[in-house]
Amino acid sequence: MTAERSQLYYACVFLQVSFQAIQHSVTCSTRQDDTPCWLDAQTMSLLLGELQRCRRQAGPMKDVSPCLDTAFYHCGLLMAQCPGALNRPLCQHHLEAIIAPLKEAAARLSGKASPASEHRAPTTGQRLRRWLGW
Repeated sequence: MTAERSQLYYACVFLQVSFQAIQHSVTCSTRQDDTPCWLDAQTMSLLLGELQRCRRQAGPMKDVSPCLDTAFYHCGLLMAQCPGALNRPLCQHHLEAIIAPLKEAAARLSGKASPASEHRAPTTGQRLRRWLGW
């Protein structure tokens, strides 16, 4: 693994763990499902900035950049609706939609992604259905 891929791998792992910690915090919240989750917008902004930096760094890496594009897209959607406009299930859905491609990016960067998973990029319709929770 080159130094650039290694640095990007650790950044993706950091982002994945950070979003998982936020997801855990939302899951363990004592608020009701229909109340806004009130994520920390400043922390989310910092993570979004780091995700954007990783996305730029991964530009020439055709196997990784689609994963980071997807994570960045969903993080932007989450930030556009947060704080206060999301209920807990939708917030958790967005967080999972960020975490999954970060996991895939880390796996691809480490060389542990299965060859079949590299050929199964979700179509636009599949991404929309996943985003809508269908």
